Amino acid sequence: MNFFEKLFEGSLWNSRFVILFAVVGSLLAGFTIFYMATVDVVYLISHALHYADFSMAEDARKVLHDSTVSHIVEVVDGYLLATVMLIFSLGLYELFISDIDQAHGSKASSKILVISNLDDLKSRLAKVILMILIVTLFEEALNMKMTTPLDLVYLGASIALIALALYLTHAAEHGTGKDEEPAEEAPEKHGH
Repeated sequence: MNFFEKLFEGSLWNSRFVILFAVVGSLLAGFTIFYMATVDVVYLISHALHYADFSMAEDARKVLHDSTVSHIVEVVDGYLLATVMLIFSLGLYELFISDIDQAHGSKASSKILVISNLDDLKSRLAKVILMILIVTLFEEALNMKMTTPLDLVYLGASIALIALALYLTHAAEHGTGKDEEPAEEAPEKHGH
């Protein structure tokens, strides 16, 4: 029974490597979105070069300006989504497979890419997803046609809700930071 138990537990433990499909898939999806957003930037710049054309009519210049700003917001949205996929991929790898040694030794990854538990991963993803929602609302606000006073109320309410979400996110981080500071200071006091 002991042999079969060890064999079963070994197989069960090694089954976590199936997560590599999600890690590689998320990484490839992130790279794809980075590529697409970068191609969009190249096309955006090529179209924006026509903005200095003196023969362009004022209406055409306004349309080019508005579409350029809208496309920039879409590019930011694309890069944020690609970042979500990258964080998700690295987080899954760290949680289920192994710590990434280079990430733990790097100052660049300090508090962004080092994932220690599932709540840590969810927190990082939630912050980036919140930023995507903010950018998406900004994009929609740029294209929104205000026809009634109620439209303005809806826009104001959505901005207020985003401000509240940002405040709560910041308050949650700040509250966590306060809890961690005394724990770090305590060993220093014992050392003196």
